[in-house]
Amino acid sequence: MAGEEPIVSGMASRYANALFELASEQNAIDSVAADLGRFNGLVEESADLKRLVRSPVFSSEEQTKAVTAVLERAGIGGIAANFIKLAAHNRRLFAVGDMIAAFTALVAKARGQASAEVTAAQPLSDDNLNVLKDSLKSATGKDVSLNVKVDPSLIGGLIVKIGSRMIDASLKTKLQSIKIAMKEVG
Repeated sequence: MAGEEPIVSGMASRYANALFELASEQNAIDSVAADLGRFNGLVEESADLKRLVRSPVFSSEEQTKAVTAVLERAGIGGIAANFIKLAAHNRRLFAVGDMIAAFTALVAKARGQASAEVTAAQPLSDDNLNVLKDSLKSATGKDVSLNVKVDPSLIGGLIVKIGSRMIDASLKTKLQSIKIAMKEVG
C-alpha cells in the first residue's frame, strides 16, 4: 500500500521475503521460524560460530561446509537449513542475523503481532520474557514476538525496539547520561 513503511529493506529483506513466500507455500512457517530461532541462538552462544558467520576471511566453501556440520549437529533441516546454506554459498552469511530478524518480522505481521528487538545485558529467564511480553502487549495492544540478543556491554537493563520506537533502559546509557551531566556542571 502507498505510504506504508516496509518492515525491512535491502538485501536482508529480499532474502527474508523469498524465504517467507517459500515457507508459506509449504505450510512450514512455524517450523522454519523455530529452526531459524534455534540457529540464531547457537550463533549468540558460540564465539567460534559467531566469528565464522561474520568474518570475511572464510571462503564460501569453508562457511558452507562448517554451517552444514553445525546444522546437522543441531538437528536443523529442511527449508531453514537450505536457506542458511544458500546464504553461506552466496557469501551472505554475515547478514543471516538480519535476514532472520526480517523473516521474524514478516511472520509477526502475518499473524497480526508486533515484533520487538530486545537487547539485554544477560540472558533473560522465561519469567522475565513473559513479563516483558505482557508489558509490550499492554502497551501495543498486540501479541509481541521477541528477538532477544545479549550484549554484556550494557552492564544491566534492556534496550527494546518495537516498530519505530526505542526504549533504552540500559545501565550503560544511564551512566553515560550522568557523565555528560557532570561535565556540564563542572
